Amino acid sequence: MIRGPKRPKIRIGCPDKGEGAMAAMLASRRGILLAASGLAAPTLLRAQTPWHPTRPVRIIVPFAAGGPTDIITRFLQAPLAEALGQPMVIENRPGAGGNIGIQIVGRAAADGHTLLFVSSAFASNPALQPIDRPPYDPLRDFAPISNAATSPNAIVAHPSAGIRSLAEFVARAKAEPGRIDYSSPGNGTGPHLTAELFRRAAGIQINHVPFNGGAPAIQAVLAGTVPIGFAAMPAAQPQIRDRVLVGLATTGAERWPDLPDLPTAAEAGLPGFQAETWQAMLAPAGTPATVTERIAGIIAAVLRAPDAAPRLRGIGFRAVASNPAEFAAQLAAEVPQMNTLARDAGIRAE
Repeated sequence: MIRGPKRPKIRIGCPDKGEGAMAAMLASRRGILLAASGLAAPTLLRAQTPWHPTRPVRIIVPFAAGGPTDIITRFLQAPLAEALGQPMVIENRPGAGGNIGIQIVGRAAADGHTLLFVSSAFASNPALQPIDRPPYDPLRDFAPISNAATSPNAIVAHPSAGIRSLAEFVARAKAEPGRIDYSSPGNGTGPHLTAELFRRAAGIQINHVPFNGGAPAIQAVLAGTVPIGFAAMPAAQPQIRDRVLVGLATTGAERWPDLPDLPTAAEAGLPGFQAETWQAMLAPAGTPATVTERIAGIIAAVLRAPDAAPRLRGIGFRAVASNPAEFAAQLAAEVPQMNTLARDAGIRAE
């Protein structure tokens, strides 16, 4: 959710723990998986057998490995595989701001064996294209499953930039208009839209340098080739915590619990400013409700396990775990807002 001065609320919405760590994080795994599979409801089972895939399931991640979307996908990979009884094969297909991977899933068979795990860029990407040539229709071409998790964005700087606070960043940008570059995971991604709203709210001119995902975007700041980065919390948190990069602010409503010394943008000089990036799973349009509801149930069981919240925070996420109907309603409200934001800001795909 974004709040800027005199602006309506707009939602714009992330280290790989490995399968062993994912398995360790689940408290009372047997109980969780039984509940997710519907085994805790024998009456329901007698009426309908839960859906099971008949071969390995592909999860297309339309961004680079190591970025925020990839991180949360791998967090869920092992529990999904165990609950569904088939391997979950993650395929990173970055490019075109996520459009390449998204379109692969949009053309796939609607049988539950090809899924999409994507960031809030999913809702904004079509708005960046010519009206007569959208790459896909986010409301028509896909079946929502679950908005799994959300994370605030962070604004970071390379130490060599000599910028130690958000106020210093704004002052430098005003003194040197158009001379400061910043990285983002790509045009129309949550961090890019956050940066655009920040730029307008602060009254500054900064140059956008888009990358094909959160990992290469933060790597550019780590290398010092781009001095400033707007990134989702999972990509930025380890660098801020280890003092490799300078944390300037987080764009959440409150300070991030694991980075208590990092102020919010609102605290640091932009009252009311807020932005978060979501991470979600979808399937091709026409996928049966028995499939989407089963997968959403597993995701909810995993993310709502007793010890999941602190582990999610440790990698920069807050669980949402909405069901298909809730996520569909969110998209129905958000997609028109993204169209308005992209048009007003003049954001277009490159």
